[in-house]
Amino acid sequence: MGISLEERSRTLPEVQIVGQPITALAPMQDVTDQPFMQVISECGSPDYFFTEYFRVHAQSSLEKHILRSITENETGRPVFAQMIGEDVFHLKRTLNLLQDLPIAGVDLNMGCPAPRVYKKNVGGGLLRDPNKVDTVLGELREVCEGLFTVKMRIGFEDTRYFEQLLSLINKHSIDMLSLHGRTVKEMYRSQVHYDCIKQAVERVNCPTLANGDVTSARRAREILSYTGAAGVMIGRHAIRNPWIFKQIRELEAGKPITRVKLSEVYDYVKRLYHMVSKPWANEKARVSKMKKYLNFVGQGVDPEGAFLHEARRAQTEEDLFEICRRYLLSSENEYFADEPIEGLVARPNCE
Repeated sequence: MGISLEERSRTLPEVQIVGQPITALAPMQDVTDQPFMQVISECGSPDYFFTEYFRVHAQSSLEKHILRSITENETGRPVFAQMIGEDVFHLKRTLNLLQDLPIAGVDLNMGCPAPRVYKKNVGGGLLRDPNKVDTVLGELREVCEGLFTVKMRIGFEDTRYFEQLLSLINKHSIDMLSLHGRTVKEMYRSQVHYDCIKQAVERVNCPTLANGDVTSARRAREILSYTGAAGVMIGRHAIRNPWIFKQIRELEAGKPITRVKLSEVYDYVKRLYHMVSKPWANEKARVSKMKKYLNFVGQGVDPEGAFLHEARRAQTEEDLFEICRRYLLSSENEYFADEPIEGLVARPNCE
């Protein structure tokens, strides 16, 4: 027998400031692990964190490195556990395992646009088959005792099923929808279709978070004003600017937005390097991993893109931090750009 509506907790954890929009860090595979969450929290936590997705299939178990985001969470903020898969039996098995952990809720990934993922009919691949989505959401909702949320895109190659998918969000009493305003096939190339997010806000019965190109606090306000969304979910622009959640709260409270000095960015980079480095990884691997983050950070350093150009070519830790010192510690009066500098492309592969 399914769990009744009365038995379900449908209230989101009350962590955000009353009257302010919800903020969330988007789940990004190979990025939003426990150390990264901790670094972000020290710059200004979002209201909610989401784990990297737990891969679900017949032989799957809960990955230990992702579990750390839950069991070693010291951010002071709730964490939602995200799953990705299409096998209903094993999704239910995994959900039951997750419910025994200190999580805010369980999130289903229906938006990952990576070809290696959607070709397996998981993530964004599910959006091609509304009947399958209906089955998956129904089966999971029946066994989920707490909050059950969904992160998805507006369609696979177009929006032909979008209205139907929104109806399924209502049918299965989803507790929160995080909506990236692009199709799976659009990846990150197109403009975000905020009109579709607005449509979702007007259609679904749960809070909706707007996701996609939330580049700054001011841009977040514009998106929220247009869509009417309950909040924003931010991914790669939180890698670039981990102070963005704090800045959103400041703007919404009518306070001046904190201007970030380049020297603070240097401290962030240094902290990130030492936190996310795997103890067993060699120097080349650690530097390579750090360049993935600097790929985004570099969008806010210098208009010419010289920092980004040099950082991408660093081979050793000494080289990397010499470049960082040269560009980030050259002047205490130089500030980090609030918006990504036009023309500097980060070549994203996350969110």
